[in-house]
Amino acid sequence: MDERTPRTPSRRKVLRTTAAAAGTGIAFTAAGAQAAAAPAAPAAPETPAAPRRRGATMAGVPFEGRSTVRVGLVGLGNRGSAMIGLYLALPWVRVVAVCDPVREKAERAAAKVVAAGQPAPAVYTKSETDYENLCTRTDVDFVHVATPWDSHYAIARSAMLNGKHVGVECPVAMRLDELWSLVDLSEETRKHCMQLENCCYGRNEMRVLRMAHAGKFGDLLHGAGAYNHDLRSLMFSPTYYEGPWRRLWHTRLRGDLYPNHGFGPVANYMDVNRGDRAVSISSFGTPALGLAEYRQEHMPSGDPSWKETYVESDRTISVVQTAKGRVIRLEHDVSTPHPYSRINSLGGTRGVFEDYPARIYLEPDHKDDQWGDFSAYADAYDHWLWKDHANPPGGHGGMDYIMVYRLMQCLQLGLPPDFDVYDAATWTAPVPLSHESIKAKGAPQEIPDFTRGEWTRSRPGMDSVKPT
Repeated sequence: MDERTPRTPSRRKVLRTTAAAAGTGIAFTAAGAQAAAAPAAPAAPETPAAPRRRGATMAGVPFEGRSTVRVGLVGLGNRGSAMIGLYLALPWVRVVAVCDPVREKAERAAAKVVAAGQPAPAVYTKSETDYENLCTRTDVDFVHVATPWDSHYAIARSAMLNGKHVGVECPVAMRLDELWSLVDLSEETRKHCMQLENCCYGRNEMRVLRMAHAGKFGDLLHGAGAYNHDLRSLMFSPTYYEGPWRRLWHTRLRGDLYPNHGFGPVANYMDVNRGDRAVSISSFGTPALGLAEYRQEHMPSGDPSWKETYVESDRTISVVQTAKGRVIRLEHDVSTPHPYSRINSLGGTRGVFEDYPARIYLEPDHKDDQWGDFSAYADAYDHWLWKDHANPPGGHGGMDYIMVYRLMQCLQLGLPPDFDVYDAATWTAPVPLSHESIKAKGAPQEIPDFTRGEWTRSRPGMDSVKPT
């Protein structure tokens, strides 16, 4: 099993490197929103048989309860800085350490902590790998990772090896061997490694989840999820991201770079890893035209982006098959003009839900081929988290706060997390596997059973019971 940490070239070298030809890679090991140049990630290897389990399963394993949850945040760019206030809003949580190689970002984060009435946190800004020093602290229970994608694996690995639970923004890693390594490390260290998938905590998603588990859709047949979001202006912005790291991924892979927002909720509806499992994926991609066309119209001739060659499909469409024969459609498109949509649909023998806009058709409630009012199901099926927090603070319609609240609640009360390292690996596996499938003209790729057979056992997940 390859557990190598990605190489860590200097930030200066990264900022000099603003272009990459097709097949050239970049590695991001900065503890903040830094871009770093390195060799391309190797193609995903053929899916091997499940490696021998290093420890007992982490499925259903509770956190160790504690009265105060102590958090360290690594990466304080757009995402990381937005999350600090949500942790500070919870009286049983302390932000004890922050880390980003851009000192100004770390200092702004520390000032927020002090302004909230907490002691000044430790600040780590000395190098791109200073997160390792944060992870060795004895007063950190949970590490939140919000850095460029290539660094996620290295930081999560460091956190677990130093006895910390870790939550990672999407995607949890970019290579299949890294996903297996995180599963192994979680089992070996007995520490949870979770994908911080906020979309699973959306109000609509949680309502559909409870309706599905109550049998309102009958036997489940199909679902769909997506990340269709026009990011062209942000990816070419000189200030939104710290360097061109996200755009440069479009010079490296052709597949679905960001499947988690769509895959996670639908996997929850279908109890993937809790009675069903994703077994294969077939992916198809359009030509890569959108970013080049946007660059032609908006970027000056001397801009470094003109040295880049884009290969990432403007739209990828993937079909995931489950062990029970269900079908999940995934889409990814951040390079063409269109309204935001995660699709978020679910269908069964008794009807169907479709989002963006939300609408529903269920027998016997609806007839005459007319969509029904989804809000009519709120009183009966809204999740208790949304009933207790009807107007949550924070971004993305409140789902960020609901996610943080629930995770910190589980850590405080000693409950199992709503999702675990097996979910993180499954929801992220389409990143390398869709790339391989597109290269093979849509040939199905096996999705590993990261649970090593544990998926056959029904167990709780997102549809949680309110703690007493």
